[in-house]
Amino acid sequence: MTEQRTDRTGAPVHVALDATRGISAYTVSLDDGTLAGRADFVDPPEAAGERIFFHTEIAEEFGGRGLAGLLVREALAESIREDLTVVPVCPVFAKHLDKHGEDYKADGGRFRRPRPADLAAVKQATEGGA
Repeated sequence: MTEQRTDRTGAPVHVALDATRGISAYTVSLDDGTLAGRADFVDPPEAAGERIFFHTEIAEEFGGRGLAGLLVREALAESIREDLTVVPVCPVFAKHLDKHGEDYKADGGRFRRPRPADLAAVKQATEGGA
């Protein structure tokens, strides 16, 4: 999955899924290939059909261009297409769903509040146990 979009400056950017590492992520890159940010997630094997988003980061030099919002919207749209329930541990995802959750559900999305087991799954993945 690679989607071309434009940021707030009108510059082309690309949002892509990077599942080549232990922790998967949606990434946003500039047209020249420079990585500008990422939204990390895990798909816990014990909770099939769920995706836990736990960290979103945009490089400081690319702040203010709306890239975090692009990442969140693309990741959520892909979660709908894959019929996944989103678990927003990341404050960026949680804030977006607090504000736009009803619209997300109306588009066919599902999400739920994080539980202790979700935090444990993130901890396991980030400590190399996944």
